[in-house]
Amino acid sequence: MSIEAPELSSHAGVRHAFFTRIGGVSEGVYATLNGGLGSQDQPQRVAENRTRMCAQLGLPPERLVSLYQVHSADVVVVEGPFAAADRPKADAMVTRMPGLALGIATADCGPILFADPENGVVGAAHAGWKGALTGVINATVRAMETLGARRRQIVAVLGPTISQTSYEVGSDFVARFRLEAPGMERFLGAGLREGHAQFDLPGFILARLREAEVGEVATLNLCTYADPDRFYSFRRTTHRGETDYGRLISAIALTT
Repeated sequence: MSIEAPELSSHAGVRHAFFTRIGGVSEGVYATLNGGLGSQDQPQRVAENRTRMCAQLGLPPERLVSLYQVHSADVVVVEGPFAAADRPKADAMVTRMPGLALGIATADCGPILFADPENGVVGAAHAGWKGALTGVINATVRAMETLGARRRQIVAVLGPTISQTSYEVGSDFVARFRLEAPGMERFLGAGLREGHAQFDLPGFILARLREAEVGEVATLNLCTYADPDRFYSFRRTTHRGETDYGRLISAIALTT
């Protein structure tokens, strides 16, 4: 049902999970553990799936919060649970409140879970190419610092993300990336088609995390596109001509 990172699970005061698509009640393209509030899945099924996620985290359902993600670099400080209808438009959140799970939804983009266990601060970020390019990672770290975290004590783990071999981008993307991320051209591999490139999103995210000078950076090294049994993938759905897709949830919470 979920995958844990030893870099986070080794800390007693932190609970986390990179949930797969396995273990829920949704059907069809959403089978089975779809946690996407923005999907067209039946709301009661999504609610049941999220309840199951909370149970694994040892929390009641209302303690899992999610954002209205917009591929931005915006971060919010969460001080308590809020209703799905009141989700802030942002792509990262941080908290120092125990018993509150920060849940990021993805289906190819990079879910990053952050923790400074010593100072009791956690964070979660949705890092697609646009968010990673425009600064969501460093913005999350800075927001954690405002709550008392120390950059060098933060552990950051990247969950399942589309890999370079599965991520073709066009010439407009390449031009913008070279303009806004000079020196990072190494993440643009030779394209399979003329005028295209293969973008290493996980590699770029990890580089941004290291630029942010957090204490420990890790990755699950798992590709969403290449593993349809465990992960949803927006790009795979597009290539198959499917009408919609499920969303994976990656969540982290303080226990004390």
